[in-house]
Amino acid sequence: MATFAMPSANPAPKGATTSFWKSGHSPTLLAAFLYFDMAFMVWVLLGPLAPIISKELGLDPAQKGMMVALPTLAGAVIRLINGLLVDRIGPKLTGTISQIVVIAGLFVAWHFGISSYQGTLALGVILGFAGASFAVSLPLASRWYPPEHQGKAMGIAGMGNSGTVFASLFAALLAKVYGWTNVFGFALIPLIAVFAFYLVAAKDSPDQPAPKPLSAYASVLREADAWWFMLFYFVTFGGFVGLSSSLPTFYADSFGVTPVIAGYCTAAAVFMGSLLRPMGGALADRFGGIRTLTVVYTVAAVLLGVIAMVATSGLAIAVALFVAVMGTLGVGNGAVFQLVPQRFRKEIGVMTGLVGFGGGLGGFYLASSLGAIKKATGSASIGFMIFAALAIVALAGLTAVKSRWRTTWGAALAGARI
Repeated sequence: MATFAMPSANPAPKGATTSFWKSGHSPTLLAAFLYFDMAFMVWVLLGPLAPIISKELGLDPAQKGMMVALPTLAGAVIRLINGLLVDRIGPKLTGTISQIVVIAGLFVAWHFGISSYQGTLALGVILGFAGASFAVSLPLASRWYPPEHQGKAMGIAGMGNSGTVFASLFAALLAKVYGWTNVFGFALIPLIAVFAFYLVAAKDSPDQPAPKPLSAYASVLREADAWWFMLFYFVTFGGFVGLSSSLPTFYADSFGVTPVIAGYCTAAAVFMGSLLRPMGGALADRFGGIRTLTVVYTVAAVLLGVIAMVATSGLAIAVALFVAVMGTLGVGNGAVFQLVPQRFRKEIGVMTGLVGFGGGLGGFYLASSLGAIKKATGSASIGFMIFAALAIVALAGLTAVKSRWRTTWGAALAGARI
């Protein structure tokens, strides 16, 4: 019989009835957001640079798809490792190690340059450490806040995925003026500044769980709910990050626009998805994560189906549709992580890694499949249709578990809605 991890006491220093801004640690929340923001900026950096890199290195659509997808896959795997480290050495130290790896990797890429497809793949693996920031920033912030404020805290920290906007807006523009390898050098400036702030401002919550043996983490995977959360995030976050990486190439190939214009069009969609993530958490706090996700998957499936049919009919139509679907997926990202810490509060570190792994796999699948399908058929439409079907699968899964969730661990929560 499944066991349900319940918080035995309110982890926030001020108590469950305290207002959000007084219930946790604002400097840590800000540090988590900024770290997440800059990490996501560099995580998807190869996406807006892909039209330029592929032209210089002579890459085909499948190679372009793999190049932009590999950081997502690497990030998914490293998130599992970071999830374990967060519970064993604490989120602040785990984040410190990851930031050092990313800064060192970008410095090497900038200083020595990259001249081959294999070199871009090697850089993609290093950038995966930036994508793994997800498994650090969210528990770093979450452990300071009580259950009724989880949606808002996780939403604000998670809004760091807005860093992808900066990559979309400035990467191609800087590459046009200074060359694409120098973009890695420019990225080091904000990364180092945020790293310095993180070292000073971020603090681990006093409610850190005791380190567990590795065998204890395997028990989480025996819980069916862990797999459901991985599926739900596979669609919402996988769709968000997969599109963030793939849209610059989609716009450039489908409409013949310059990499700079493709980046601007991508930035509009990414901005909407990032902006609405905390709204998703707030909506889930108010109406329940299950209801919020039900709407998200329904709308996302419809929009992705429409995209598959008409997205190449005009640039304005494509931009509007992708802005709408990215906003929807952003709401879903916030809603998923309103639920996760309530179901698995004592295992939030490893669960953030596992759920983030699921989301990373979704992003890798979407980005790589769009490239492979484009090479095989000349169009990415089938790839969008398949992802629409996956949204329907997630909706069916949510419908299957919602009654059990509400009558078991959800019913025992005080002051929070699922």
